[in-house]
Amino acid sequence: MFTGIIEAVGEVADIRMKDGDMQLTLRTGKLDLSDVKLGDSIAVNGVCLTAVQLPGDGFVADVSRETLAHTRFDELKVGEPVNLEKALMPTSRLGGHLVSGHVDGLGEVVERHDDARSIRFTLKAPSALSRYIAHKGSITVDGVSLTVNAVQGDLFELNIVPHTAQETIMDHYQSGRQVHLEVDQIARYLERLLLASDQNYQNSNESTGISQEKLAEYGFIRR
Repeated sequence: MFTGIIEAVGEVADIRMKDGDMQLTLRTGKLDLSDVKLGDSIAVNGVCLTAVQLPGDGFVADVSRETLAHTRFDELKVGEPVNLEKALMPTSRLGGHLVSGHVDGLGEVVERHDDARSIRFTLKAPSALSRYIAHKGSITVDGVSLTVNAVQGDLFELNIVPHTAQETIMDHYQSGRQVHLEVDQIARYLERLLLASDQNYQNSNESTGISQEKLAEYGFIRR
């Protein structure tokens, strides 16, 4: 698990294709690796990878075909900057929100413009993910925990303050850039509970779990 608070911007040092998948070597910059052991997890642009080698100035990770199929890692180039975050520890502050490091899909930067000292981005999400994105809800973009400013269909808007732009790769984003998206886990679990409850109701004519009616009754949703 991760928090979506980026600890360092690293760099792709080497890319090797091996028997159909990838071995990725990353330089980790200011990321403190003193407490990292072989087998530990590090999020790279929001993707949970396992450290299989620790050469000293970074780490090596294997990237499976499954990961390549659902991320933009096949477009990475040597020298490209990447967001890095070590796995959450029980004593860590949860400054962002709970992030699994499992990418749900690829989004696209549609528009970028300055707003005072901030940067405003409009991104497009895959239609299958857009229902999980809510106004003032949380979303992870390339591993960065962010708050959604506005939603309209498959489009959503983000405001990036100067500190976030400086400490992540988001300052490099331009229109057309693909990004890794991970939606809020609570939204996924809530949908599953609602679907299961609706199915139970249809089968037994008696609701035994969470339903839209119960959420409305207790003020969680408005009709």
